[in-house]
Amino acid sequence: MNEAAARLGTGDISQVIEALVAADGTDGHAHASSARAGIGRDAVLTLADLADAAHYLCLLHGRHPGVIDHAATRSADNGARAWLVQAADAFARERAYLTQVTVAVGPVPSTAGQSDCEAIVSQQRHALDMLAQSDRRGCAMGAAIALLLDWRAVRHILEMAGIRVGVEPHACDLPDRAATFNVARAIGGDDATDRAIQFGARQLLSQQRGLWDLLQARAEIRRQKR
Repeated sequence: MNEAAARLGTGDISQVIEALVAADGTDGHAHASSARAGIGRDAVLTLADLADAAHYLCLLHGRHPGVIDHAATRSADNGARAWLVQAADAFARERAYLTQVTVAVGPVPSTAGQSDCEAIVSQQRHALDMLAQSDRRGCAMGAAIALLLDWRAVRHILEMAGIRVGVEPHACDLPDRAATFNVARAIGGDDATDRAIQFGARQLLSQQRGLWDLLQARAEIRRQKR
């Protein structure tokens, strides 16, 4: 757990999650944040890097049911029901957009160790499935909340990839941050549930960060072969 989240460990669960996402989410990863450097001649990530990201994100999050769908079947919290319905419906559209961008950017860039990389992401997908189907109250919701909050940064990278190949982004209608934090507070409040929410969020972010580490390593391998 990062220091900010550790200091908030006994406070507002929404603040803990916010600190975790800020420190360990996609926006905090050097390779992922490079997409914000611009497009065209100013781009830091090449089209191959962006295509790689789209393909591997599709492997991790492109199948149904996903993290949010599983969480919806596991949660009995009335305070989370409306949020889960909106989040699941909206993420279905995000999956469709992810697939559209993945197809448009073309095949996976040729990179040494391809089969090993696909096996790693398959293992990550299995880990997320297990996490989102946990019977521990709050765990699946923590993962779903972290994914939704982190997806804003992921979406930016998908938009950069799509723009490079002529795919116009559509509006993202996932629940906003305020509604998401309200849900975290609504289902939390006791120590056991708060710990489970934090665990689910940390594990989701760990898998996301592992994916970006993998993508960064693949990009470095391609650059060495130029």
